[in-house]
Amino acid sequence: MKILMLGWELPPHYTGGMGLVCYQLCKHLAQTGADIEFVLPFTADFPDINFMKINPALPLGVDQVLRDEGGSTYDSQYFTYLSKDGTVRGAHMNEHQQNYADYVLKLVLYGTYDVIHVHDWLTLRAGIVAKQATGLPLIAHIHATEYDRAGGKAGNPLIHEIEYTGLHLADRIVAVSEFTKRVIVENYGIPADKIDVVHNGIDVELASHVDGGNAYNYLVSMKQSGYKVVTNVGRITMQKGLTNLLRAAQKVIEREPKTLFLIVGTGDQYHELIALAAELGIGRNVIMTGFQTGKPWRDAFKVADLFVMPSVSEPFGLTPFEALQLGAPVLITKQSGASEVLKNCLKVDFWDIDEMANQICAVVQNHGLAST
Repeated sequence: MKILMLGWELPPHYTGGMGLVCYQLCKHLAQTGADIEFVLPFTADFPDINFMKINPALPLGVDQVLRDEGGSTYDSQYFTYLSKDGTVRGAHMNEHQQNYADYVLKLVLYGTYDVIHVHDWLTLRAGIVAKQATGLPLIAHIHATEYDRAGGKAGNPLIHEIEYTGLHLADRIVAVSEFTKRVIVENYGIPADKIDVVHNGIDVELASHVDGGNAYNYLVSMKQSGYKVVTNVGRITMQKGLTNLLRAAQKVIEREPKTLFLIVGTGDQYHELIALAAELGIGRNVIMTGFQTGKPWRDAFKVADLFVMPSVSEPFGLTPFEALQLGAPVLITKQSGASEVLKNCLKVDFWDIDEMANQICAVVQNHGLAST
């Protein structure tokens, strides 16, 4: 089967779980004999990918497209176009999405494909155009909706409209959890029997990449002095509930002053969190690293006495599985797809700051509970 796969990121050039899922999905589809052409919105090298063709969507006359490195997959609003004649100009998300759709349209009109597989609203627009032009089957793979990204609210009406139109035009929908399936049914009016739930998988070789030492020497030293480390890794956006985590952290630190909170990632709330930590008087106990990959990313899990995913609305959530694989017990919110799969972990409602603090304290104070 020839699959035209439309995605917005791939490792090592990624900022969230969607890129990792696309990588693993395509890798395993290729092992079954699928012929995949993956269209990305930017140009980059992918030395570890030899199981599919990667095709950057280049507008006419443009030699390279660079993405904004300052934001996450969903939040980045700008791309840079480097033309063959040496000119450089910026393109806003809306313009670049249109150029991406135009590029995809040319591919499907002049190429031969059996199915179009798109990921989230970022590529749904191109998928809609391609399906309307060719009649090819359209598979919409939903990792997160605008409802999720807006923290359980309506969010951006233009994005919601793209999602609504694309989900209704799609021949089949893949949801990453029953949680996401319910969101799609209730908020977009999609028949439940049109949606297949396929939980995300984890790289089973992740722990084999662990090497000696730890990148967070300061935290290792503090742990030797009796401190505990609570870690969060992911995008720093409203959807992820990190303001609730900091408010819970204030209550934890009042009871257990020798507790440090390590927050790894970036996003539109990055500076807001720094200000909130200062306002709550816990700035000296909160360490924010920005976006990390490789060893610093893995070591954030390894150094943790507890990993917390406080998401307001989490379609799935890969990070708790990564934390477990690297030796950290986890506390997750009930409003997540991961809670459907993980049974032997702590769970809390995202809004229940008091109970979140209680459960964090319980693990910090009781090594036996962490082991359990």
